[in-house]
Amino acid sequence: MAKNEREEVTKKNGDSRAYTAEDITVLKGLEAVRRRPAMYIGDVSTRGLHHLVYEVVDNSIDEALAGYAHIIEVVLNKDGSVTVTDDGRGIPTDMHKEEKRSALEVVMTVLHAGGKFDKNTYKVSGGLHGVGVSVVNALSEWLEVEVMRDGNLWFQKYKRGDPVAPAKITGKADKGKSGTIITFLPDGQIFKNRTFKFDTLAERLRELAFLNSEVTLRIIDKRNKTEQEEVFHFKGGLTEFVKYIDEGRPALTKKVFYAKGTGKDENNRTVEVEAAFQYNDEYSENIFTYVNNINTHEGGTHLVGFRTAMTRSLNNYAYKNGILKEGGISLSGDDFREGFTGVISVKVPEPQFEGQTKTKLGNSEVKSIVESVIGPALASWLEENSPDAKRILDKAMRAAEAREAARKARDLTRRKNALSGGGLPGKLADCSINDAEHCELYLVEGDSAGGSAKQGRDRRFQAILPLKGKILNVEKARLHKILENEEIRNIFTAIGTGVGEEFNAGKLRYGKIIVMCDADVDGSHIRTLLLTLLYRHMKELVELGHVYIAQPPLYKVKKGKQEFYAYDDSERDEVIKRIKAEKGKKEEPEPVEMMEGEDGAPIVVPGGITISRFKGLGEMNPEQLWATTMNPDTRTILQVGIENAAEADRTFSMLMGDDVEPRRQFIEKNAKYVRNLDI
Repeated sequence: MAKNEREEVTKKNGDSRAYTAEDITVLKGLEAVRRRPAMYIGDVSTRGLHHLVYEVVDNSIDEALAGYAHIIEVVLNKDGSVTVTDDGRGIPTDMHKEEKRSALEVVMTVLHAGGKFDKNTYKVSGGLHGVGVSVVNALSEWLEVEVMRDGNLWFQKYKRGDPVAPAKITGKADKGKSGTIITFLPDGQIFKNRTFKFDTLAERLRELAFLNSEVTLRIIDKRNKTEQEEVFHFKGGLTEFVKYIDEGRPALTKKVFYAKGTGKDENNRTVEVEAAFQYNDEYSENIFTYVNNINTHEGGTHLVGFRTAMTRSLNNYAYKNGILKEGGISLSGDDFREGFTGVISVKVPEPQFEGQTKTKLGNSEVKSIVESVIGPALASWLEENSPDAKRILDKAMRAAEAREAARKARDLTRRKNALSGGGLPGKLADCSINDAEHCELYLVEGDSAGGSAKQGRDRRFQAILPLKGKILNVEKARLHKILENEEIRNIFTAIGTGVGEEFNAGKLRYGKIIVMCDADVDGSHIRTLLLTLLYRHMKELVELGHVYIAQPPLYKVKKGKQEFYAYDDSERDEVIKRIKAEKGKKEEPEPVEMMEGEDGAPIVVPGGITISRFKGLGEMNPEQLWATTMNPDTRTILQVGIENAAEADRTFSMLMGDDVEPRRQFIEKNAKYVRNLDI
C-alpha cells in the first residue's frame, strides 16, 4: 500500500497516528466544572448537592476565622434556591488590575481566585484551593450575589456561571453594616435531585458552631407552610461538642478535659491547638480530628501528637501515684482508647494533606506543637481531678486485660482455622474469581433467603453468607466477647481484613459488602446490628465506600402475564396507574386499601390487578431475587457513607446503647421516612 493510501486509511479509521493539534480541546472559564462536576464536588448525587451549600458557608466561616464574621444564616427558599448570608467584610468589588473587571466577578467566575493564597488576608482557611464559590456558580442555573461594603450595596447575577451584566451599585447599605448574600439555584441539567435536606445541612452547621464558639449559625426552611428554624451557638465549644457526641452514654469522668494553646511552625507562623475529651462506660473509641474546620477522617500528625502526649501523661501519673509499678502491667496507647470520646481541632496556616481521601494531615511540625500544648495541660488536669484520673486508669487496666484476652481468642480461633485465609466458613458460597474489585459478598438474613440467593446469584463474582438470627450487639461488648460469636467470626473471616489492631484493608476479599435483610422490623434490627459491627470494627470499609444495603421490593404487581415490582407504596400505586393507562383507562387509579389476606395471600384490586406483598426474602424464588435485588443491571443498592462522622457515631450509640428516651425521640422524629411495613 502506498504512503498516501495508508494516510487516507489512517484518517478514516481514526487511528492514533492522526492525532494532531486540532484534536486538543481547551475548556474555557468554568466549562471544565460543568463538564466534570464530580472532580470538584465529589459527585452529582444528594451528597454533591449539599456540598454546594458547604462551599459557600465555608467562605463565611473563613471570614469568621479572620475575626470579621459573627453570624451566618442559611435559608432554604420556596423556589428550591438557597441563600447564605454573613456579616463579614463583603467580597471586594473594586476593579481587578489584571483581569480588568470587578474583583467580585473574578471571585465568582475564575477557578483558583480568592484571598486564600495571600496569608495576610486569611491566616488560616478551610477553602484551600480557591475554587469553592466559583464552582457553585458554575453548577447553578442562576446565582445572585449582593455585597454590602463601604456603605454601598452591590449586585450581580449569573446564569450557569456567566455574568448577566457587570456588578453595579443598587443602593446604600445600612449604616455600619457589611457582608455578603449569595442566593443560588442548583442546575437541573447537573443534578437530578435538587431537594435539600434540612437535617443534613443542620448537622454540618451544628458541627461548625461547635468548632467555632464565637460564631452563631442559623438555618431556616421556608419551603413548607410552617417554617422550621434552628440556631446553633455553643459558648463551650469543644467541651459541649464532646458532651453532645456522648449524649446517651453513661459518663465515667465527672469533668471534661479541655485545653487550648498555640505554637510556631517552621516559618514562625502561629498554629492553634484545641482539644477536649471525656470517658464513658462503653468500649469503643470515638475521636474526631479537624484541621481548619475540615474533618480529617484519616487523622494525621495532630492526632499522633495528641495520643503521644496522652499516653505519656497518663503513664507518668500512674507511676507517680503508685497505680502502676515498675515490672508490672504496662499500658499502651490502645488501652487508653476504650470508652474515650474526644475532639481535636487545629488551625494551620499551610496544611499539607495526604492519604487516599486527602483528609490526613501531613505537617510534621504539628505533632510536636500538639504535644507541647496537650502534655502539660493534661498533667495538671490529672493532678486537679484525681478521682477522674483513677477511673481512667482503672478502665485502661481492664482494657489491657481484655486486649490480652482478645489476643488469646484470636490465637485460639486461628488454630481452629476460623480467622485464617485457608479456612473460610462452611456456610459461605464463595465466588469463582478472586479479583476483589469485581467481587461482591452478600450478608443475607436467614437460611431460606440464603438458599434462594445461592441459587439465583452469578457464581462468577457474587458470594453468599447466610446469617442465622440476630448477631451480638457489639456496642455493648469488648472484642474478646465479640470473637466468641460464631456468626461474627464467619463475617470477619469471609471479609478477610482482620479486625481491631490487625485490620488491613489491603486484604479485603470483596469490593462490595452488601447487607440484605427482610423489609420488616426484625430485618431492620438485624441490618442495624450488622452496620454497627462494620462501623465499629471495620470503619475504614465504610469510609472507603465498600459497604452497601440491598433494596428488595415490597410488592409484586401482576396483570395477566405482566409482572412488575414496586419498592414502596407510591411506586406500587404508580405501577397500577401505568397498567390501567395502557388499557386506555386514563383515570386515576382507585386508592389501594391493602388488607391482610389469609396467610398473606395475594390481593386483587379493581381491574383484575393482583398485588402480592413480600413478607421476607425467603418468599422470593431464586429468579425473583436475582431480577429484583441481585442483578447489577436492574437492582438498586444504597451505598453506606459517613457524611458527618461525629453525628454518625452519636446515632449508632443512641440506637444501640442503653438509654431508651433518646432512641424513642429519634424513632418518633424519623418514622415518616420509613417505608410502610404493616399492611
